[in-house]
Amino acid sequence: MFSISKDDQLAVIGLGYVGLPLAVEFGKASPTIGFDINDDRVNELNKQHDRTLEVSTEEMAEARHLSFTSNINDLKGCKVFIVTVPTPINSHKQPDLTPLVKASEAIGSIMQKGAVVIYESTVYPGATEEVCVPILERESGMTFNQDFYAGYSPERINPGDKEHRVSTIMKVTAGSTPEVAEAVDQLYKRIITAGTHLASSIKVAEAAKVIENTQRDLNIALINELAIIFDKLDIDTLEVLEAAGTKWNFLPFRPGLVGGHCISVDPYYLTHKAQEIGYHPQVILSGRQINDDMGGYVASQVVKMLTQRKVHVVDANILILGLAFKENCPDLRNTRVVDIVAELATYHANVEVYDPWINPEEAKHEYNITPVDTLEKGRYDAIILAVGHQEFMDMGSDAIRALGREHHVLYDIKSALPKDSVDARL
Repeated sequence: MFSISKDDQLAVIGLGYVGLPLAVEFGKASPTIGFDINDDRVNELNKQHDRTLEVSTEEMAEARHLSFTSNINDLKGCKVFIVTVPTPINSHKQPDLTPLVKASEAIGSIMQKGAVVIYESTVYPGATEEVCVPILERESGMTFNQDFYAGYSPERINPGDKEHRVSTIMKVTAGSTPEVAEAVDQLYKRIITAGTHLASSIKVAEAAKVIENTQRDLNIALINELAIIFDKLDIDTLEVLEAAGTKWNFLPFRPGLVGGHCISVDPYYLTHKAQEIGYHPQVILSGRQINDDMGGYVASQVVKMLTQRKVHVVDANILILGLAFKENCPDLRNTRVVDIVAELATYHANVEVYDPWINPEEAKHEYNITPVDTLEKGRYDAIILAVGHQEFMDMGSDAIRALGREHHVLYDIKSALPKDSVDARL
């Protein structure tokens, strides 16, 4: 009978937005080791500092059974390995499984008989058993479902959300055998107060995860397309959505930039697998195209408004408020604000980005963008509110307007400011 006791040691591989909160929860009751290849990250966590702001110093202090390391050999005594590494896409918008492959290789090199490796990283249906398991077998010299086992429990972390936490979000679980599946489910039930849903197979759990964000992506794409249509009809999109929202079953989606590590990435994992089996997914890819084009659309709208005001776009000073992919969060992963920056740069405008939440060094490293750290009144020809950080809401439209020149444009992507205080909103 396969089981996982509270005394069995756990390892969480990858200590980012997903892995750290999970490790902290498990570390409150069971011996848990958090592993990350980034030495600086591990050193910070050993000092109980989380740069992602997902876990407080007090929460880490509560995890009395948790330790951190960047040495894979420290995990040799672990029975459970939970993999939470990123699964990005490459420049061709194809799945990049490199982090997942390297994590599997590392685990396979040190795991012992009886181990179970649980993947939380978003993948296409079949990836765990078709890609990861063979690597584990090769590196360990052991036989799958005889000497070691696999599980899958897709992450559902929402960066920056202080209400929906890892323990309060229902968890989907799955395992490579019925006994392992039950053990994995019971393992997560220790920390998930919202409950669990035991899927019939790993593939079902993988598919469930990838369509969660695909569904959201398509819904936002529809609203983005409607926003473009309504703009051409000189109709305010938000007013339309508020009116339609009075019906009980109307879904409350809003137009905007679709970035981050999930919604804008996961659909490409599903379309990749679909094309691999000979099916060309039309609806999903069409939605992705619309959302990927929204940054360019916003930039073109701002350029059009400047031109109408006889403001030369070349050398115009344009301020973008916010670079993170969402409000009140330092997460820069796959932010689509960079598309606005890139498009405006083609017009040779002087673009400045201000975001009090992000790490400037990360912005420079990832996107070659150096954010400004102060704002100057009366400087800008156009101001784009791209991210709804609370700091910007606290400023209000008057203070934001004061940053602009006499005939400046204020464009509100988030529809966060009063309609009559802005020149346009998405």
